[in-house]
Amino acid sequence: MIESDSNHYQIVEKSLAGNRAVDEQTFDSLTILSERLEHLKNVDKIFYGVTFSPQVMELKARNRAVAVG
Repeated sequence: MIESDSNHYQIVEKSLAGNRAVDEQTFDSLTILSERLEHLKNVDKIFYGVTFSPQVMELKARNRAVAVG
């Protein structure tokens, strides 16, 4: 499981750095990481203030724009 978690993180990180294409796999990994963060927030309020970086938030917005447009 740790390897899988790391892989999702690496995919998003490399996409943000321009070392790989921003593609469906990037958005799928971002969705999984977002779901895991929400789960942590529901498990313990200590995680409530944890957020993604502004760059990740912009990437998430791009995904919503593509899905709607």
